[in-house]
Amino acid sequence: MDFKTSSYVEDAIVSLASGNIYGYTNTQNGDGFFDAVAGWMKRHHDFEVFPEWHVKTPGVCFAIGTAVNAVTEPGDAVIIQEPVYYPFRNIIRRNKRKLVVSELRLDEEGHYTMDFEDFESKVTENQVKLFILCNPHNPVGMVWTKEELKTIGEICKRHNVIVFSDEIHFDFIWEGKHQIFQETDESFRDFTITATAPSKTFNLAGLQQSNIFIPNENIRRKFLHAYDATGYDEPNIAGITATQAAYENGEEWYEAVKKYIFSNIEFAGSFIENEIPGVQLIKTEGTYLIWLDFRALGLSPEELENLIVNKAGLWLDRGKVFGPSGEGFERINVACPRVVLEEALTRIKRSI
Repeated sequence: MDFKTSSYVEDAIVSLASGNIYGYTNTQNGDGFFDAVAGWMKRHHDFEVFPEWHVKTPGVCFAIGTAVNAVTEPGDAVIIQEPVYYPFRNIIRRNKRKLVVSELRLDEEGHYTMDFEDFESKVTENQVKLFILCNPHNPVGMVWTKEELKTIGEICKRHNVIVFSDEIHFDFIWEGKHQIFQETDESFRDFTITATAPSKTFNLAGLQQSNIFIPNENIRRKFLHAYDATGYDEPNIAGITATQAAYENGEEWYEAVKKYIFSNIEFAGSFIENEIPGVQLIKTEGTYLIWLDFRALGLSPEELENLIVNKAGLWLDRGKVFGPSGEGFERINVACPRVVLEEALTRIKRSI
C-alpha cells in the first residue's frame, strides 16, 4: 500500500527500537502474540485456530516453498490456476517440480470461474501431489464461494492432493463472503495448509511475518522438517511486535483504509467505463488489486507494453507474468491516494 500503517504499530516499533536490544526472539503461549492472531481470525473470519496448528514464517512465499519441499519430491506435479500470482509458478519450477496449470475461465460478462472438469482431469493425468489455491484470487479479484471451494476440495480429497491455501488478501472482501478453505468442510482440515499474514492488511510486508495454520500433525511435522532445512530460525522481532500491535489495536485504522480503498475501486470503475473506451475492468470482488482487460484494443504484447511504460509512463504488473492467459491484461494496485490513482488512469486515457 501507499499508506502509512496504524499509529499503534508505529508506537510499538518505536518502543521496541528505544529498548536498543535486537536479539533473537520467540513467542510463547501466554505472551499475547498468539492470542492477538487468534482473536483477529475469530472476529473477522469466524476462524478458530489453535496454538498447535500455528507456524510463524517470514512470508507466505517462503511458506509455499517450504510446503513444496515438505509434501512433494523433485519431479512431482504441483497444480495452480492461472492467471495467478507469478511466484507460484517460479517456486514450483525452481524446486524442480512439474508445473501443471488449470486455467480459469472468463465469461463474456467478465467473470472468472474454476474449470472443475479440466482441474480434475489434470490432477489425475499428472498424479498431482499439491494444489496451491489463491483465495481470494490474485490478480483476478475473485472471492471464491463456499460451493466452489467445496467442489475443488472434494476433487483434492478424492485424489489425495494436499492444498496450500494462500488467504493473504482475506481482509479485503467487497462482494460475497470470504470462506476459509479448510473450514468449508471439516474433513478438509486433514489435507490443508492455510496461509495468512498481516502484511497486506496493515502494510507490513517488509517486516516479514506470516501465520501458517496446519491442523494435520503429520503434514505439520513434514512442514517443520522442511522449514528447519532452510536454516531459518527465530522470527523477526520487529515483525512479531508489529503484528501483535496491529491485531490488538488496528481495528479503527483497518476499517478506515478499507473504506478508502473501496471508494478507489468504485472511482476506477466509473472512470474506466466513462473515460477509457476499449478497456474493461474485471469486477473486483476482493483484494486491492484491479485487473484491466486491454484486449479489445487489438494491441500486440509489445504494443501494450509500449503504451503503458513509454507513453503513459507507468509501471504496472503486466498480465503476461501471471501466465499466458493473462496476456492483454494489466494489474493495478489501488491502495494509494486518490490523486495518484486518478493521474495513472488519466495517463492511460491520454496514451490510448
